[in-house]
Amino acid sequence: MDTANQETPAISFELFPPKTEKGMEKLKAVVSRLNTLKPEYFSVTYGAGGSTQERTFATVDWLRGQGIDTAPHLSCIGTDKDEILEILKRYQTQGIRRIVALRGDLPSGAGLGGLGELNFANELVALIRQSFGEDFHIEVAAYPEFHPQAENAHQDLHNFKRKVDSGAHGAITQYFYNADAYWRFLDDCKQRNIEIPIVPGIMPITNYSSLARFSDACGAEIPRWIRKRLESYGDDLDSIQQFGAEVVTTLCRQLLDGGAPGLHFYTMNQSASVMQICAALGLPDGATAS
Repeated sequence: MDTANQETPAISFELFPPKTEKGMEKLKAVVSRLNTLKPEYFSVTYGAGGSTQERTFATVDWLRGQGIDTAPHLSCIGTDKDEILEILKRYQTQGIRRIVALRGDLPSGAGLGGLGELNFANELVALIRQSFGEDFHIEVAAYPEFHPQAENAHQDLHNFKRKVDSGAHGAITQYFYNADAYWRFLDDCKQRNIEIPIVPGIMPITNYSSLARFSDACGAEIPRWIRKRLESYGDDLDSIQQFGAEVVTTLCRQLLDGGAPGLHFYTMNQSASVMQICAALGLPDGATAS
């Protein structure tokens, strides 16, 4: 598929709530730069059990104050239904129409049960749809390389279908660096009559040690050839970032050429690498790398 002849794909960006005023000022500058790329929306993360709730609200409030379409994350572990409904009413009043509905990370050492009234993302999706109908567009998480806590691949796909059957409108994947994992996941979904748009999550490569640590924790695979190249650069951040930009740009091109409905970037509250990748892809339409 030649993307030059296709409608410009939608892009979106994930942010996390800063912990300090200085961090918030930095985030505002990052958003100002990223917003020139004409994203469909910015999403804002939310800690399990509402651990970053107030900071999430502050970030969402600022984005909405700038007239920026915003999709807050909402996790259900450790939060009761009444609190979730109050949060959703708050967002509804702000004119927010998109929610990223998640289970949330389990507290260290905890098993399921006793962590709130809702223990799974499909239950959160069902609550939103039952309480607000079609007022919110609901995004859920998808795992092409499978959730690290899933018993097996079959169970993980079953869990994803439960979220879809509960009323999810779309999905955003965990990041990956092997396009075949995404295509195979789409094939598996098609076999299960899952037809919602599934947008690839994209993680730019800017720091190898932190990426390796995070990937080991969340179950995202870094292919061996990429790991070895990154390891060979040692502390040479410029080389790591240049190689990372080339790898991720190639991945994004493969995904868009194959028909992916868009790209969702995990920005880590940084703009430079994302803007470099988008410019190389010609996103937004007609953009070029400087």
